[in-house]
Amino acid sequence: MNFKSEFLNEINNRGFIYQNIEIDNLDNLISKNKISGYIGFDITSDSLHIGSLIQLMLLHWLDYYDHQAIALVGGGTTLIGDPSGKDQTRKILSKKDIDKNINNIEKTFNRFVNTKKRAMIINNYDWLSNLNYIDFLREFGSKITLNRMLTFDSVKSRLDREQPLTILEFNYMLLQAYDFYYLNKNYDCILQMGGSDQWGNILSGVDLIRRINKNEAYGITSPLITNSDGSKMGKTAEGAIWLNKEKISSLDFFQFWRNVNDKDVSRFLYLFTKLPINEIKKLSSLKDQEINEAKKVLAYEVTKIVRGKEDADEAIDIANNIFNSKIIDERLPKISEEKLNLKNNTFSIVDAIEKLKLVKSRSEIKRLVKSNGIKVNDQLYTNINFSLKEYLELNEIKITIGKKKIGILKIL
Repeated sequence: MNFKSEFLNEINNRGFIYQNIEIDNLDNLISKNKISGYIGFDITSDSLHIGSLIQLMLLHWLDYYDHQAIALVGGGTTLIGDPSGKDQTRKILSKKDIDKNINNIEKTFNRFVNTKKRAMIINNYDWLSNLNYIDFLREFGSKITLNRMLTFDSVKSRLDREQPLTILEFNYMLLQAYDFYYLNKNYDCILQMGGSDQWGNILSGVDLIRRINKNEAYGITSPLITNSDGSKMGKTAEGAIWLNKEKISSLDFFQFWRNVNDKDVSRFLYLFTKLPINEIKKLSSLKDQEINEAKKVLAYEVTKIVRGKEDADEAIDIANNIFNSKIIDERLPKISEEKLNLKNNTFSIVDAIEKLKLVKSRSEIKRLVKSNGIKVNDQLYTNINFSLKEYLELNEIKITIGKKKIGILKIL
């Protein structure tokens, strides 16, 4: 499908559009006028992870084509928690924790949109904190029906699994609809975007705007991204792949993308890079061993967007050294330990990996040893007693976990 709007053409060609509300009317409007659109982000951690990357890229393309991109941080709604796609009630955070999270995450938004021009970062606590509950119910409670809310997948699936859904969380949907209404009224925002799990919330907001503001409003959802094995994008066996470098190194971030499944490479190039479509088509045509070149491009481009060119250059340089040239790069995580402790077995492979922070738990490290998931100097480590005695005469050893986590142990 071809659109008149450059923005809609771009995101459609890259596979961002899953559901929409009257997209033809939206296309007619934004092919002639600049608009404001927003995406909401929960602030439940001090960093977003790659599960939010598709939404950040949508904001980027909206900003790129000179529309006003609004990143709405949920300083207010995070105090309640979004039930969408969740089996359990979320932990309730304090306002102090949420404000701290917002300060960290704002740095990430600035990599995707230009807040020195039209783009904005807005906190919904600014208006939700001032709501009078009785006034809110009188004005808006009658406009959104329980009958319709119960048909939304985010609620229905939770109830079908007989998982509790509190009144606290149920109010989240009312407040998100109110957010869209408020942004429409005060910022002339006519478009909300989000993942497909937000479809019901977006519909409620559009309906509220049309009923009360008497304005047109539109919605677009993106597909929820899963890996080719069906697992949720953003989570791995070792934990979340965070966007902030304080949570995960740029090398580990680069290596995550370098090691994605072959079947995911083309789709991820379209969604998570700014490369021209024609260039992506050429990379997507690579097969067999050549697809590794496409993976390197994917890893470099995503790292450049999220962490900056300097970090991307360093990550690819370190990766080339350790995987291609077999050089122990001094920029890798490193620790030192006395030779005597290795000899007496008071410092084991488990201690080394824990101290290098390559794996979270000691039990997981032991499991990896037993399942041949650890290498020392590029050779499988198979000592079930976890000893490092055989490396006493070396000055340093390289410890590799899986395909992407590496650290150096210097032996003193």
